[in-house]
Amino acid sequence: MIGIIAAGAYAPRLRLQRAAVAEAHAWFAPGLKGLAKGERAMAGWDEDAVTMGVEAARDCLSGLDRARVGRLVLASTSHPYLDRQNAGIIKEALNLDDATATLDVGGSQRAGTSALIDALQAARGGAGEVLVVAAEKRRAQPASELELVSGDAAAALLVGEADQVGAEFLGAHSVSIDFVDHFRADGSDFDYGWEARWVRDEGYAKIAPAAIKAALAKLGVAAADVSQFIMGAPMRGVNEAVAKAAGLSPTAVREPLAGVLGEAGTAQPLILLAQALESAKPGEILAVVGFGQGCDVLLFRATAQAAAAVRGLGVSGWLARRKPESNYIKYLAFNGHLAIERGMRSEFDQKAALTALYRSRKAVMALVGGKCAKTGVVQFPKSEISVAQNDRAIGTQEDYPLAERRARIMTHTADSLTYSPDPPCYYGAIEFEEGGRMTVEFADVEAGDVVVGAPMRMMFRIKAVDDKRGFTKYFWKAVPDYLDAAALAQLAAE
Repeated sequence: MIGIIAAGAYAPRLRLQRAAVAEAHAWFAPGLKGLAKGERAMAGWDEDAVTMGVEAARDCLSGLDRARVGRLVLASTSHPYLDRQNAGIIKEALNLDDATATLDVGGSQRAGTSALIDALQAARGGAGEVLVVAAEKRRAQPASELELVSGDAAAALLVGEADQVGAEFLGAHSVSIDFVDHFRADGSDFDYGWEARWVRDEGYAKIAPAAIKAALAKLGVAAADVSQFIMGAPMRGVNEAVAKAAGLSPTAVREPLAGVLGEAGTAQPLILLAQALESAKPGEILAVVGFGQGCDVLLFRATAQAAAAVRGLGVSGWLARRKPESNYIKYLAFNGHLAIERGMRSEFDQKAALTALYRSRKAVMALVGGKCAKTGVVQFPKSEISVAQNDRAIGTQEDYPLAERRARIMTHTADSLTYSPDPPCYYGAIEFEEGGRMTVEFADVEAGDVVVGAPMRMMFRIKAVDDKRGFTKYFWKAVPDYLDAAALAQLAAE
């Protein structure tokens, strides 16, 4: 059976309050007040489409053997690199085999659904299991509607042929029409958008229903049999209008998470699909639509394994992990819209030694340490000589991945002197439960989270950015272990 084997997602912890954005622009663009309800996911300064894609992929592959992944595709219109394969960075962070094929897909807001169709068709042709990741951190012009309605997030789906899948792939239909609702030329920082009414009436209202009807006819599925309609258009009422025009039941329309997440571009249909699997009943037909210079329509049939396919926290879990953020200035600074005075301590060259990065890529990108085959002592980084106190064995180190292992804080510091885009800079020593220690930066923390003994887990983040050469340096940081909420609550009480 060809279909979705596993699903995962990721949403940043920070949630920018739309009212704060609208209030800041009220003097210039009072009309934005109509979009001021709710909140949108806001990536931290050390997050981008790659780091969010890594976390969504980890969520999807939780508990699975990663050796089964034969191909990895990253769909995005906000890839950090134009000429360095972004999917390849995710592959390294996941510590996948070097024989794993990787591919970047972009150029349209339906890149996520197009990548999913290609992956499913490849699996049907015997290509093996494909990990499809879609992630977005789109830059939006301040005071634009996109700034308010968009959101930063990612989704990941493992698809292929298996005895048990969460949703069986029934088929797909695509149309390609150069309907330009918005565009971003090479070298431009922001999208140029056309009038919303034009996009709604000439784009969604005419292109999407026709594509959906064609897909249903092609696959022999009646409109009345569609239980869940997943599109995620950011404009109010559009999803319902398209469903009605296509003959679908209004009760089938999936809530697009506009008020709690925002519209995550290429990732949005996949995020909504992953969320739908959490509660889908066996036999339900799911219609997934991606819109952008045409339309993709995919049909799935949920199985009894639908909920089990959501391996990690899933969309609901990540949405629950939130911190409201009302500081609009912080959002502007994090997204490069505000050139703040960073101080002399930020004035040092961040040039990356690419030779060293290549030679040490397993340690840097995948957090692979070493374990002495003789004494069992774990260490990071891996070295030729073991750190075992009573036996400095030579040449006994075996690879020992640490990224998925839990840790606890041993020492901690809140440093307000060293430069950080989000001061103070928290860092300290952690010890992994199975052994091994390292000094690492902390992320997504408040003062009360950083205490000795606090449970932590590792996340792939931006370490620093070489602004002079345009190179982003990635590494792993420790964040509060949200899977161990009881331990965190107990430490906070003490």
